[in-house]
Amino acid sequence: MSLFVVEYTYSDETAAGRDEHRAAHRVWLGDLVERKTVLSSGPFADGSGAFIIVDAADAETVELLFTHDPFAVHNLVTASRIVEWIPVLGEFSL
Repeated sequence: MSLFVVEYTYSDETAAGRDEHRAAHRVWLGDLVERKTVLSSGPFADGSGAFIIVDAADAETVELLFTHDPFAVHNLVTASRIVEWIPVLGEFSL
């Protein structure tokens, strides 16, 4: 498996919707954490987005998986980026 970073960008216009669907979003992410697909996840301190580390076969798998995120389903993510990540040092290094 490979590691990928999913970076979400949020806008102020979607804040109320994210508040409304945050519980479902976290349940969805929590299931992926239990399955060891998501290794870590959390919002940026300034509220501008989120960073999610994913263990998956390829970027296409990650892209398909994240179409099921309640935030994505309800069009609450302004932009997203999926990038393969190669950690060299630290807890996630191979």
